[in-house]
Amino acid sequence: MSKYVIALYIRLSIEDIKVESMSIDSQKALLHKYAEGLAEDTEIIEYVDNGHTGLNFERPAVQELLNDVQHHKINCIIVKDFSRFGRNSIEVGYFTQQVFPLYNVRFISVADCYDSNEHKGDTGGMEVSVKYLVNEFYSRDLSMKTRTAKYAKMRRGEYYSNNYPYGYLSDNNGKPVIDKAVAYIVKMIFDLTIEGKSAQDIATILYKMNISSPGQYKAQRGKTGYNISNCKNWSRNSILNILKNEMYMGMYIARKQVVQDIGSRKMVKLDEKDWIKIPNHFPAIVSEDVFHKANEVRRKVKITSTTSQSYPLRGKVYCGCCNHNLHYMKRIKPIYACRYTVYDENEPCYMFDITIEELQGILFDIAYNRSKEILEAFNKSNGNEAHNDSDQVSEIEKKIAEYQQKKQKLYEKFVSEEISLDKFKSLKEQYNDEIYHCEQQRTI
Repeated sequence: MSKYVIALYIRLSIEDIKVESMSIDSQKALLHKYAEGLAEDTEIIEYVDNGHTGLNFERPAVQELLNDVQHHKINCIIVKDFSRFGRNSIEVGYFTQQVFPLYNVRFISVADCYDSNEHKGDTGGMEVSVKYLVNEFYSRDLSMKTRTAKYAKMRRGEYYSNNYPYGYLSDNNGKPVIDKAVAYIVKMIFDLTIEGKSAQDIATILYKMNISSPGQYKAQRGKTGYNISNCKNWSRNSILNILKNEMYMGMYIARKQVVQDIGSRKMVKLDEKDWIKIPNHFPAIVSEDVFHKANEVRRKVKITSTTSQSYPLRGKVYCGCCNHNLHYMKRIKPIYACRYTVYDENEPCYMFDITIEELQGILFDIAYNRSKEILEAFNKSNGNEAHNDSDQVSEIEKKIAEYQQKKQKLYEKFVSEEISLDKFKSLKEQYNDEIYHCEQQRTI
């Protein structure tokens, strides 16, 4: 690195906007002025996180900065104060005292009068440590007050998320208003349910009417984050989600999930009893009588258990035509089936399915061929191709793969309670012995 590269890190969170006057532009001006004359032949790079909390390091600009540090692209980092870099005392201390010295990166906090070049071999003293803690507890206290104020607004029905269900739009003040373009479809779904139509029947009717699904409709209106290919058709679940949503009868619903911990992005779903609900707070698309009658009819339909099933290939098998997840269907001979084109006979994957035995056979062939290619490449690179009998090694690899497959099927039988725990352990040990024996032969 020929030039002396100085990184200016600038951060402003939503809470900072409310209580602090140091804007993004002000921070830039301050840091640029400080960086001038710091070293000869310098290059200055800006890293800006606008609207991100300092309680964690899950910020795009700071991650980019740390990545550049790791690749030795940065000589010096300058921040307005420690709190701009982060408000988590442990993580800030880890980077300033452990990581940056390791990569020979100088760290400067202007307002705190801190320069790591003046504290080589020490931590900066008690004053710096106290500042770390003050910054963290200040942010946590501010986040707690902000969250308390938000929940108070929810209880008064004054907090709006702008993320409303199908059939509603957001007005200029963020309040929900009825979307007349599709509200009649919501009413139709409730009416058809009262007539005795199942969710699957309604999805088929809407598809034949060429009505866009909720996800497709949002994508057409320019909402980002919606992949039309993954919400191409109406489904049973999309119908049921509408029928169960109390907002359609004017119910205000909030606090369905909360942040697990201050500074974390992980959300935890709450039980319905802990939700905040205010009846008759929004314009209703259907009346309470229609809503309750439709759900009463829906509950009379016998619904099979929808408990989550665990199986080895869950979420890993996709349709080669429409690129959607194939659904695992438990039968006498379990299958993976494509459900996203179930209404359209013209689709190439219409009613497509594959048995789990066929799928495992395909995967075995792929794994076998791939392992054979890797083995041959390894032998060539080490000059041992003449020494090893290729056919014999391939046969051993095939046996190992077969026993691995037997172990997988054995586990599936145990999970589905087809065999006892004792039998599972006995057969598993037997297969492990066979695999060990094959591996010993392979190394001879």
